[in-house]
Amino acid sequence: MFLLQGTAFVVLALFGLALGRDTRTYSWHGPGATPPPVPDNLCLTDPMSCSCCLMQRRMWQMQQHFNSSVTDLQERLNKTQNILNSYKESRTAFSVALTDWRRCVGPSRTEIDVAYQAVFLNMGVAYDTRTGVFTAPHSGIYSLAVTAFSDAGSPGSLLAACVQLSRNGVALAGLQEKNHEDQEDTASVVLTVQLRARDRVSVRLLPGCYLCDDQNHYNTFSGFMLYTTE
Repeated sequence: MFLLQGTAFVVLALFGLALGRDTRTYSWHGPGATPPPVPDNLCLTDPMSCSCCLMQRRMWQMQQHFNSSVTDLQERLNKTQNILNSYKESRTAFSVALTDWRRCVGPSRTEIDVAYQAVFLNMGVAYDTRTGVFTAPHSGIYSLAVTAFSDAGSPGSLLAACVQLSRNGVALAGLQEKNHEDQEDTASVVLTVQLRARDRVSVRLLPGCYLCDDQNHYNTFSGFMLYTTE
């Protein structure tokens, strides 16, 4: 009789425990243990949620990829900006004419540099009106053009328009109109050349030749850089 009563008491006690609510926390740290909270880490504050951990990892990977992409784009932008600034600094172009009023240069017994005085454009200030010399500020590919004109003064007189486009004193191309048939004549040449920084380019008047001009600007000397090779 007493044995049956004891057994019934144990069964009722176990049944009561089964019906009761267990509020203890279970985690990888053991039952009842609460992991220390870590800022911005939801996986540790909610260790039962595997999907949360996967989501956080994906978000972290996306953030790392985004940061890497932004860094790469910034580096490319800086490189492009540096190239653009270098291009702006290297822009070089000039265009000049012999004079704004009627006058002649030459003839001379020796070769001389023609000093063109009328300036249309001198971007980069690489052309010197005092000497007639263009000094290349950067190594690169340049386009150069010269037009030479002269007037013999009267029919049958000697026309002698003859010049050389020179680099560092060495002729690149020559223009020559020398005869008694033409009272006036002109000639032109256009070249694309490679220049090194500080190369000196000028138009040299040959011995016995002369150029005449006025406000119409028949005699011109022009050039500009196509691109740098530095």
